[in-house]
Amino acid sequence: MIIGIPKEIKNNENRVGMVPGNVEQLVHSGHQVYVQSTAGLGTGFTDEDYIEAGAGILPTIDEVYAISEMIIKVKEPIEPEYELLKEDQILFTYLHLAADEKLTQVLLDKKIVGIAYETVTDKNGALPLLNPMSEIAGRLASQIGATLLQKANGGSGVLLGGVPGVLPGKVVVLGGGIVGFNAAQMAMGLGADVTIMDVNLERMRYLSEVTHGRLKTMMSNRANIISQIKEADLVIGAVLVAGKKAPHLITRDMLEFMKPNSVVCDVAVDQGGCFETTKATTHDNPTFVVDNILHYCVANMPGAVPLTSTYALNNVTLPFAVQIAAQGINSLKNNPHLMMGLNVFKGMLTCQAVADAHNLDYTDPSGIAELQ
Repeated sequence: MIIGIPKEIKNNENRVGMVPGNVEQLVHSGHQVYVQSTAGLGTGFTDEDYIEAGAGILPTIDEVYAISEMIIKVKEPIEPEYELLKEDQILFTYLHLAADEKLTQVLLDKKIVGIAYETVTDKNGALPLLNPMSEIAGRLASQIGATLLQKANGGSGVLLGGVPGVLPGKVVVLGGGIVGFNAAQMAMGLGADVTIMDVNLERMRYLSEVTHGRLKTMMSNRANIISQIKEADLVIGAVLVAGKKAPHLITRDMLEFMKPNSVVCDVAVDQGGCFETTKATTHDNPTFVVDNILHYCVANMPGAVPLTSTYALNNVTLPFAVQIAAQGINSLKNNPHLMMGLNVFKGMLTCQAVADAHNLDYTDPSGIAELQ
């Protein structure tokens, strides 16, 4: 198979879809890999590194898309890439289509085979290609939130860890999944007073046990959320409903209960955000203020640490990429976990959650003749 690795063009997205070592494995297996020139520089890989791995280097993104049967990247295509997509091309990347109706329609119109990292499953029903980025984004949320609380950055001037004689800052995390637990761990490591809110009692019981009671837990509902955000210095949105648009757990009217110059960080922004006031921001311009509350809603948070996040992502995507390269669309019927990642297939929308989000027709992939 001919595989293309384009350079990411989303604002300050320095990750790359494939590291040279993984390119070498695909080339060794008999595939052709073409990498756009300078695609890996943001992560520290030169064109020479890819050439040594056996890849061809193409000067423009247009050429990479034009030659490739499969595109492997990190973030979803953005508008300048729409016209580069071609019919029947396999696109293996994060898509987050539930929050992007326009891209969904483009992929359908272009008859793309779109396999989304964030909906590929494992034998336990977990999301193995999303988990490492969730771990990184969760840890970054607390790290960045602590920095934004500094007065010079627009925050209230609170040191999360406090000092002897002064209480630590209070962090409220909405959601007890991978993002939420990693955010809570990092915040506790900084010395903050941390409460995590979820609707799953078993999950909260587990989180309390593994942190030996250090992590406070509370059932998530509107009344409880209001009671907690009244005292919070930092609120982290970490809610994920696989493939679906995130629910708004904090509506605009609830901001009035928060302390002035406190910080909210919405890690769920890729799926539409769990704050009503969320709007996607970039690493160039990461924050905005609504009703005296500082918002951080960068849609590609792990791009801030591209070296760590590129390796973490490549560790989990390679086995699937190898299977797709070897078997093409047959890999979908041979691997039910990969089939769960199929969001669009040659003009058909094959992810129920995305269809529900945009009120579009859903096609059960088990009924598509090509996938039998």
